[in-house]
Amino acid sequence: MMALGTAYAAAPLHSPGRTSQQDKETPKGGSPAASSASSNKTVEQVKGKSDPDAHGTAPDPDSNPSSYRIGVEDELQISVWHEPELSMPVQVRPDGMITLPLVNDLSVVGLTTHELQATLSEKLKPFVNEPQVTVIVRNIRSRKVYLMGQVGKPGPYPLNGKKTVLQLITEAGGPSQFAKTGSIYIIRTVNGQQTRLAFNYKKALSGKPDAGDIFLLPGDMVVIP
Repeated sequence: MMALGTAYAAAPLHSPGRTSQQDKETPKGGSPAASSASSNKTVEQVKGKSDPDAHGTAPDPDSNPSSYRIGVEDELQISVWHEPELSMPVQVRPDGMITLPLVNDLSVVGLTTHELQATLSEKLKPFVNEPQVTVIVRNIRSRKVYLMGQVGKPGPYPLNGKKTVLQLITEAGGPSQFAKTGSIYIIRTVNGQQTRLAFNYKKALSGKPDAGDIFLLPGDMVVIP
C-alpha cells in the first residue's frame, strides 16, 4: 500500500572557421567526428536518465514509506505503548486535523509518520511517563486521480502506488461506445501551472515497450472526449 517531478546537456557549438581549444587537444588517432558522436551519445544518456517519460517510467512514491506525508482523508493507526486508551485508529478530517484523548485537536497534514510520532510523544509527556508512540498509515485516501468524460465509471480514483492511464481506464470499465479514443489527454499541474499530455489509447493497448503509456501522478485529470 505504502506508500506520496529534467536537465539536458548540449554539445558546445563552434563558429565556422574557428577552432576551439578542445579541437586542438584532440588525441592522435581521434577525429572531430568521433568526438561529436561521443558528445551526442552523452546527450542521449542524460536525456534517458533525467526525463521520467523517456522510458515510460515515473518516480515511485512508495519506494520510501517513511518520506510519505500525511494528507486529508488518510486513515492512521496511533499506538501508545502500554496505553490502550490512547491507542486507536483515526482519520484525517477535511480541515487537516485529528482528535486524540489528552491531545485534543492536532494538525497533521504535511507531516511524515516520524514527525507525527515525535509531536505526539512531546505532547503526551505531561500525562504519560516516557511515551512511546507509533504511527502507521493504514489507508491512503489523499492521493487521487480523476477520470472524466466518455468512460464507464468516471470520478475520482485512489492512487496508492504506480498506476498508468491505461490501467485507470481499464479499472473504470473502459471507454464508452462514443468515446474519441484518439483525443484522450491528461491535465497535470506542475509547479502551479497546468500542462496537457496527449495519450494514444490504441498504441498503449499494443503493449510494446514504446507504447507510450503514462504513469499517473496525484491530482492528474484524465479526459476522454
